[in-house]
Amino acid sequence: METVIMASGNKKKVAELSAILREFGMDVKSKDEAGFGHIDPIEDGETYEENSLKKAKEIMEASGFITLADDSGLEVEYLDGAPGIYSARFAGDDCDYDKNNEKLLSLLEGVPDEKRRAKFVTVITVVFPADNGAGNEAERVLVARGECPGHIVSELAGEGGFGYDPVFMPDGYDKTFAQLGTEVKNKISHRARAIQNLIEQLKEIY
Repeated sequence: METVIMASGNKKKVAELSAILREFGMDVKSKDEAGFGHIDPIEDGETYEENSLKKAKEIMEASGFITLADDSGLEVEYLDGAPGIYSARFAGDDCDYDKNNEKLLSLLEGVPDEKRRAKFVTVITVVFPADNGAGNEAERVLVARGECPGHIVSELAGEGGFGYDPVFMPDGYDKTFAQLGTEVKNKISHRARAIQNLIEQLKEIY
């Protein structure tokens, strides 16, 4: 198994990515598990790509290991793409999942179903240190994007998942991410699609 550090301390996110990547021979460790929890890059980019690259590069430079970072967001058409890159702190810097969902549902109160279209977006960036055995003399960067379209339901539904999972229902299903369970979500989510994109790129290296 090849060790890959994920530039995140979010245990649920790390577990979700670990479950997907394990079958590809990648042992994902959080930055905390790897001893780099003290590094907390400032996410001041204007795109998912900029934020994920910044996080991955800072941890890679400090650790010397292949580092993976993702930046994800929920984009709601009625809100002109908000919360987008600000999804994690939609309700303020000290907010939590419940407050973010509460704010989102309040902004969409009374909005009909046909205007509640949304999509989850994930951009995963992997930064390889120079001379890491992948045949690269300089740093190599891979960027993979995944999207999952759906809509926002009118009230919280389900106990599983995290973030906006209880309010997001993906196209083709009659349950939210929080109700579908990890096994199903890991096959259809924005993160799973970004991972599949990434795997295709990894195959070209190894």
